[in-house]
Amino acid sequence: MRYMRYAAPLAFVLACAPPAEKPTPLPYWTFDPSMVFPADRSLVRPEDGVALPDGRLIVSDQVSGLRLVERDGSSAPFGDLSGAGYRNNPPTHSGAINGVSLEPDGTHLVLADILGGGIYRVDIATGQTEMVYQHSYGVNTAVRDAQGNIWFTQSTRNTPQDGEGRMFAAVDFPEGDGSLWQLPWSDGTFGEPEVLVENMRFANGVVVDNAAGKLYVAETVGNRILQFDIDTADGGLSNKSTLLEILAPDNLELDEQGRLWVALPARNALIVVDTRTGAYEPVFQSQTPEQEALSAEFLRRGEAGEPRLELMTPDLWAPLPGLMTGLILAPGGVVYFTGIGDAIVRLGGQ
Repeated sequence: MRYMRYAAPLAFVLACAPPAEKPTPLPYWTFDPSMVFPADRSLVRPEDGVALPDGRLIVSDQVSGLRLVERDGSSAPFGDLSGAGYRNNPPTHSGAINGVSLEPDGTHLVLADILGGGIYRVDIATGQTEMVYQHSYGVNTAVRDAQGNIWFTQSTRNTPQDGEGRMFAAVDFPEGDGSLWQLPWSDGTFGEPEVLVENMRFANGVVVDNAAGKLYVAETVGNRILQFDIDTADGGLSNKSTLLEILAPDNLELDEQGRLWVALPARNALIVVDTRTGAYEPVFQSQTPEQEALSAEFLRRGEAGEPRLELMTPDLWAPLPGLMTGLILAPGGVVYFTGIGDAIVRLGGQ
């Protein structure tokens, strides 16, 4: 009888409640050469970036650190990375700005140097640049949470003197020396970094969902995306689990609806993951049957512990403008597929 008394009013409330807002349907794009941006392919390793409200982009650049890309494709160096300590002078000291993320308030960028190990902040309005931390090894990606902490990934134990060789060696043969770190923020200053997750197989893209209290990190050579709960009081992590197992996930981005966009370089693909279930939907893929066979062989060799770096040639990604490893979510539903070549791919808004 007690159940009957409360069930009826509850059913009435549920019936009168507004329907849950449905997520925006996802697009699906197929590659066309006109999507290559800029058309003159004048960028240098635009692995990551952000979109400004006016449609311009700020992307990583191995030469100057960052470039501001106008809507017509012209570009110029942005910020003062060299003044803050960034340099790329191989073989004595290699550098490559890799991760580029927007702070929660939208006023600054956080940059990660995957070869040199520096983490930088750049004021978008002025270009003022500062190094906030120098890591012992390369830093793949760095993001800032709503409490001011910076979370960053170390893919492997590569130094500026190693160049790209040591970094890619960890893709060829799993080293298990990747890790997830936190640079804590307290009383207006950054504290000492703390490693929170170790023994990762090439830790890569990382994002924080401040609203949901979640952190997601790609373990590229481990072929999975991990998820954690974040304790907002002390910045600790708990409830580690695998959100998705998939071949070589790389950069990650969250959209406004909490969906996780994932770059899959070994498949020339972008997928979008429902973080509640782990189900995913493809939104872009550019693969010939021959490239599908190369992807399958890349996976097979990884599982067998055999060398596979020799498979990472233009045969794997052409006609895309390089190995496509990241993405930028821009206004108006435009998405840019980014990578370590000489241009990016513009999806939508043509």
